[in-house]
Amino acid sequence: MFKIIKKWFYLYVLKRKYYRVGSCNACGRCCQKIYVKHKQVIQTEAEFERLKRQHSFYTYLKVVDKDETGLVFECENLDKETKKCKIHRKRPGICRRYPQEELFNMGGTLAEHCGYKLIPIESFEEVFDRVKQKQKK
Repeated sequence: MFKIIKKWFYLYVLKRKYYRVGSCNACGRCCQKIYVKHKQVIQTEAEFERLKRQHSFYTYLKVVDKDETGLVFECENLDKETKKCKIHRKRPGICRRYPQEELFNMGGTLAEHCGYKLIPIESFEEVFDRVKQKQKK
C-alpha cells in the first residue's frame, strides 16, 4: 500500500517521472562540466553575470568552456586533489538535491561511476498499457 501511495505522490503531486536512489560516492564529477539552466541554458557570460546578481549560489561557479549547448561551468568549491566539496556541510540546496530529473530532460546523463541512479517511477509497460486503454475509449 505504501508503494502505491508513494508512486501516486511522486507522479501526481511532485510531477516526477523518476525516483532518485543511491548515494554519493564522492567522485566530484557532478561539480565539473555543469550546464546552468535558468529558463534556458545560459549562453553568454553577460547572462551569467545577471544570474549571479540574482542568486548567490552561482558565484561559486566559474566558466570553463562553451559548446553547442551553452556555457560549461565547474564549481570552485571542489577540491581538485581530494575530489571533495570544501563547503559540504553548508552546500547549497541545488547540490543537496543532485541529481534532479531535469538533467535527463536536457539530454544529460549521470557520470559513469556516479553512486546515484534515476529509476522510472512507471515502467514502460505501465505507460504503454495506460495509452492503450485511452485509445480504446
